[in-house]
Amino acid sequence: MQNGTLLAAIDLGSNSFRLEIGRFHSGHIERIEYLKETVRQGSGLDENKVLNQASMQRGWECLARFAERLHGFKKQQVRAVATQTLREAKNRDEFLRNAQAILGFAIEVISGHEEARLIYQGVSRLLPQSDEKRMVVDIGGRSTEMILGEGYEARRMESYRLGSVAWSTRYFPKGQFTAPTFKTAEVAAKAVLDEALDTFPPSEWNVAYGSSGTVGAVADILAANGWASGVITRSGLDWLVERLIKAGNLEQVRLDGLKDDRRAVLGGGVSVLRAIFDLFDIQQMLPAQGALRQGALYDLIDRDTHGGDVRERTVRWLAERFSVDEAQAQRVSTVSTALFSQIAAVDAQNERYSQKLAWAARLHEIGTHISHDRSYHHGAYILDNVDAPGFSFPELHRMSQLVLGQRGKLRKLEQALGDELFAKQLMSLRLAVLLCHARQMPEHESVKLSFKPGAFRLATNPGWAKRYPQSAWLLGEEVLAWQKTAWKFTADIR
Repeated sequence: MQNGTLLAAIDLGSNSFRLEIGRFHSGHIERIEYLKETVRQGSGLDENKVLNQASMQRGWECLARFAERLHGFKKQQVRAVATQTLREAKNRDEFLRNAQAILGFAIEVISGHEEARLIYQGVSRLLPQSDEKRMVVDIGGRSTEMILGEGYEARRMESYRLGSVAWSTRYFPKGQFTAPTFKTAEVAAKAVLDEALDTFPPSEWNVAYGSSGTVGAVADILAANGWASGVITRSGLDWLVERLIKAGNLEQVRLDGLKDDRRAVLGGGVSVLRAIFDLFDIQQMLPAQGALRQGALYDLIDRDTHGGDVRERTVRWLAERFSVDEAQAQRVSTVSTALFSQIAAVDAQNERYSQKLAWAARLHEIGTHISHDRSYHHGAYILDNVDAPGFSFPELHRMSQLVLGQRGKLRKLEQALGDELFAKQLMSLRLAVLLCHARQMPEHESVKLSFKPGAFRLATNPGWAKRYPQSAWLLGEEVLAWQKTAWKFTADIR
C-alpha cells in the first residue's frame, strides 16, 4: 500500500453509524475525517427480531450521506461492517440490498468474535506499545465485547448479548431512573456476564480499557463534573448513578458533558458498565481512543500486506484444527484457481474471488474430520457455524456453499447458481476435485476450460482420455450433472 492512500471504515452499530476516513503513511493511519449519526437502528428491532421500516429508512438516509463523501473511493479502500442488530434481524437482507446499492460498497455482517477482534485491533493500535496484559470492554448498543490481549495480539474474545440500547429499552422504557430499576438492570447484566469471569479472570490482566460510546460518554460526563480526566473510577460511576436516580427521569437529567445523542441510552449503558465494575472488581477503567472502525481500517492494511491477511491465518488454523490433508488441499487449490483464471477476466474483483476459491479449495475436506460419508455436508456446516477471524458471514456462507457443491447433485445449489461468478467458482472447484481424484497432481495444463454466457466448454489435448480413462469417465458424469441446471456444460475429451 502506497503512502497517501485514503482508507475508509463504516461501522453500522445498533445506536450509531460511523464513518472514519484516514490516510495511510508508513504503517500508520492519520485521521482525515470522522462522521457519526445517531440512527438507533437497534431500537427498531421488535420482539420478533424484525426491523421496522422507520429504522431501516433512517439507516438508508445516513448511508446516502456517507456515500456522497466516499465518491471516488475504490472497493479495496473501504470496509463497511454491521454488528449485533443486523446479526439478529430476520429481515436484514431487505435492509442490506438497499443499503449496499445506496452506499456503493459491500456491507459485511460480522460475527461477535470478529467484532471483538477488530475492536481490540483498533484499541491496541492507538495505545503505546507495552507488555501490559489488557482487558478491553466495548459496550455497544445490543452487544458487549470483551477481549484479553497483549500488544497487538488478542488472545481471548467473547461477545455477549447486552448493551446500552437493549438495556435502556428493556429496563428504562419510559426513562424512569430509580434505585430498584438500576439494581434490576445490573443484576440482569451480571447474569449474562457471569460466565465471563471464567474467560477473563482478573488474575490474568492488569489494566482495563473501555472503548466506544458508553465508556466515552461516561468519561466525558465525569471529567466535565470535576472528576479526573481520562479515567472512570468506581466512585465516579457510583456518583453518576446517584445523580440519575436523583433526577428521576432522563428528561430531567442535567449534567455537564452529556450529549443529546447519548441521553436516551445512558441508563442502559451505565447499568451494564457498573455491573462489569462490580463483577470484575474494577477500581478504574481507562477510556481507549481506538474502536471497531479503527480496527477495520488497520485490517485493510493487513489484507494488502503479503501474509498479513488474518483470513489466511484463519484458513491455516482451520485446516490444522480439522486435520486436512495439506498436500491434497494444495493440489485442489492450485488446479481450481488455474481453471478459474481461464474463464474469469483478470481484474481486481476476480482476483478476490480467485482467492476465496483457493481458501474454499484448501478447506474442501474439513468435513472428513467428522465423517467421510457426506463429508461435503459436514464441511459446509462447519464453515457456516465456525468462529473464523477475518471472515464475514457472507464470505463464510459462500465458501460453505462451494464446499457443499464440490460433489454430488447440483439441485441443492439452484439458487446460488443464479450468480455467474459463483457458477464459475463451483465449476472450477468441482473439476479440480475430479481431476485430483487419485490424490496426485494431474496433468491439468492440457485441460482447457472456456466460458460464454450461459455455457461452459472443456477440451483436452488428443490422447488425454487414453492416458487418464478414469478422469475421462468422471468428466462424462460431470457433463450429465450440469444438464439438470440452467447452465450448459459440454466436454470434448480426446
